[in-house]
Amino acid sequence: MLKISANGEKPGVFINTEEILVGGQAVIEGVMMRTPTTYAIALRRADGSIEVRKGVVAKITGIWRFFRFPVLRGFAVLIQSLRLGYRALQFSYEKAVEDLEAKERLAEDPGGHKPAKKANTMSMVGMFAISLAFGIGLFVLLPLYITTFLKSYYGAINNWLIFNLVDGIIRVAFFLAYLGSTYFMKDIKRVFQYHGAEHKVVYTWESKEELIVENAQQHSRLHPRCGTSFLLFVMVVSILVFSLFKFGSFYLIFLSRILLLPLISGLSYELIRFTAKKAFVTGGGWSSAFFRGLTAPGLWLQRITTQEPSADQLEVAICALKEALELERTGEPEKALATS
Repeated sequence: MLKISANGEKPGVFINTEEILVGGQAVIEGVMMRTPTTYAIALRRADGSIEVRKGVVAKITGIWRFFRFPVLRGFAVLIQSLRLGYRALQFSYEKAVEDLEAKERLAEDPGGHKPAKKANTMSMVGMFAISLAFGIGLFVLLPLYITTFLKSYYGAINNWLIFNLVDGIIRVAFFLAYLGSTYFMKDIKRVFQYHGAEHKVVYTWESKEELIVENAQQHSRLHPRCGTSFLLFVMVVSILVFSLFKFGSFYLIFLSRILLLPLISGLSYELIRFTAKKAFVTGGGWSSAFFRGLTAPGLWLQRITTQEPSADQLEVAICALKEALELERTGEPEKALATS
C-alpha cells in the first residue's frame, strides 16, 4: 500500500503501445482498475492524497484449463470479477470509515488524543450477504412469483414461452426501476462520477493516448463493455435460456433459475464481448450498425449509472490504471512498490 501526493502525479508516460485489455469498477471515493494479471485500487482520502493498494490476479484459466473454453471462461471471469470487486469495495469501505471517524474524532477531541477505531469487516460481509439476498429476491423470486400469480388470470401465460417472456419483462422492469431509484440517491452520485471516470480513462487507454486528465476529459463516459450493459444482456439472455428448461413446480423453477446463472453469465459475457468488438469496427457498414444497435440499450442505461467526473476524480482513475499497468509490465509487486 502506498500514498501519492494530492495531484496523483507519477513519473513516466503511459501510452497503449501493446494490446493490453483493461477494465475496472467504481468504489467508494475511488476506482479499481485491472489488467489481465494485475489490479490496483486508488482512493481519494480526506486529506486530498491518493492511497493505492495493488496486487496480482491469479488467472482461473491458468489453474483449471477447461475454463479457457468460450462460455466457461465467461463464468470464470464473472467469479473472479466478483471476488476482486468485493475486495476493492471492502478496502474502500474501510478507508471511508477511517476518514469519517477521523472527522468525528477531530470534532469531539480537537487535541487528537482519542484513539482510532478499526472498521468492522464483518459489517461489510453482512452488507454483501444482504445485498445478494436482496438481488435474488427482487430479480429472481419476485418476478417469478408475480408471473405465476398472473397465470390464474391470463390463460396465455400458461404457455411456457410466454411465461418466460412475461417473467423476463417483469425482471427487466424491476431492474430499470431499481437503477432509476439509485439515480436520486445523493450518496451514490459520487460513485457514479467515479464510474464515469473509469470509463473515460479506459477509453483513453484504448485510444492509445497518453494517460492524462486532458485526454480523458475528451472521451465519453459511456462504454459498451460496462457492467451495467452486461447485466442487461443477462436479463435478455435469461429469457431465452429459461425457455429451454421446463419445470412444473414453482420451487423447481426457482431453483433452476439459480442453477442456470453460470450458463447465462457465460453466454452474456461472450455476447457482450463479441458485440462490443464488432460494433465499432471502422468501415463495418450495416454489420457495425446492427451491433451498435445491440449495444445501444446498455449505453442508454449508463446515462443513469455514470455521471460526468471532475478532474480530481479522473486523476484517481488514471492513478489506478497506471499502477495496474506498471505492475503488469514488471510482474514484480515489490519492485513496483519501490518505484512508486
